[in-house]
This record gives sequence, C-alpha cells and structure tokens, in this order.
Amino acid sequence: MLRFGLRLGEDPRLVVTTTPRPIRALKTLIAEPGVAVTRAGTAANADNLAPAFLSTLQALYGGTRLAAQELDGVIVEDEGGLFRAEDLARCRGARPARFDRVVVAVDPPATATGDACGIVVVGRLEGRAFVLADRSAKGLSPNGWARRAVIAAQEFDAHALVAEANQGGDMVRAVLVQADPPCAVKLVRASLGKRARAEPVAALYEQGRVVHCGAFPALEEELMGLGTGDLGHSPDRADALVWAVSELMLGVGRAPRLRAL
Repeated sequence: MLRFGLRLGEDPRLVVTTTPRPIRALKTLIAEPGVAVTRAGTAANADNLAPAFLSTLQALYGGTRLAAQELDGVIVEDEGGLFRAEDLARCRGARPARFDRVVVAVDPPATATGDACGIVVVGRLEGRAFVLADRSAKGLSPNGWARRAVIAAQEFDAHALVAEANQGGDMVRAVLVQADPPCAVKLVRASLGKRARAEPVAALYEQGRVVHCGAFPALEEELMGLGTGDLGHSPDRADALVWAVSELMLGVGRAPRLRAL
C-alpha cells in the first residue's frame, strides 16, 4: 500500500525504519535494486538514553539472538523456533537446596476434552530459574487440574500459583481457590502473542540462566516447536513455563508502586 504513494513526482522515495526480523517481505525489499540500507544499533544513541538503560539491556539479553536483532539491528536467520536444541541440551543441572521463590504456573485448557492443562513448577535462586517439575495433564475437569496444581504447590512449597486467565477469567481463580491452595493465586492475562511472550524467556535460555532439574522431554519438544507451527497442538506446557519464568525473572504483572514520603 505504501508503494501506491510513490506514483507521483519525478523521484518519489520511501523510507522504512524497522526492527529487522527475518521475514520474507523485509529480505525481499533489501534485495531490490536501488534500495539503500543503513543500520544503527541502540548503542549509537547512547548519549540520549538514561545511563543505566544500555547496561540493563545488556545484562538481560547480552550475547543472545534477541540482542543482535533488537539492539544491534542485525537480521538473525533462524527456522522459526525460539528455543534451540543446543540450549536445551546444556541447561540440565542439579536442584538447589533452597530457593528465593517458587511458583506453579497453570495454563488452563478451554475444555476438558481438548488440549492439556499446562502445570509447570519453577524456582528462582540468585538470578537463575530452575525448572523443577512438569505436572501437565490432559482430560481433567476444572476441579481435576486445579487439584493437581494445588498438590504441586504443596509439594514444592510454592509462594504463588500463577494462572493464565484468558480462558475462563475469574472461573480459573475460583476453581483454584476451591482446591484450597497453600499460597496466593495470581491471574495473568496474555496481551501479546505466544511468540512475543516467549522471546525474553528464550533469551534467558541462551544466556544459561534457566536450568532443568531433570528430564522433561514433552516440555522441551513443545519449547523447540514454539513459533514454528510444527506442533499440531497448543503448546500448553511451554506456555505454563513461559508464565512461570516470566513471573520469577522478568517481573510480569508487577505494577509500579507509589510511596508517600
């Protein structure tokens, strides 16, 4: 549609500024004759940014594909998947004796006969996330998956049950509360697509800041399929993991606080 705006004048030109995602339209445009490409990383604008901004982004995403794309302006070629097999292969590790915080994340199914209910337990210690258990299951009633999530919260001394509320809203909270959880129930809502929510978590895997304390083949299969369209089913385990790690490591849903002085 923008090209139609170039039909008048002697030398009409178009300027496009964008984050260089590896999409066909962008690569086709760059390859066209007469197209001039300039790149400017975030660091080029450092003099106009808050002093801690760049250092914070580097601490979060430094050395990852997301940093190359978002901060350096590089087109990062991939096959659509966010989580790479090599990152998952090297993320195995021992379970610590204690944690700063533990959450059980729940991705409820739309129906009892449809996709699985994602239930994943994750703990945090010293800036790293530890995946402790995958208790996801199919074919459970709302009371069934709520009870299963609560049992996991009891087993791992969870500080919170984090549940996606896009499917069911307050009903999700109600069934979890009825199952008598040992901790607070927090609802989170997806305002972004699955891929956008998962990108920062995938960056943490690339940095080696997520550890799997055990073998979780079904969960890892879903993580590698996230964003590729190859799964053939909803990635409920992966969604639950993304909610858990985001809650612990990325501060999802934390509102700014005001304090009177």
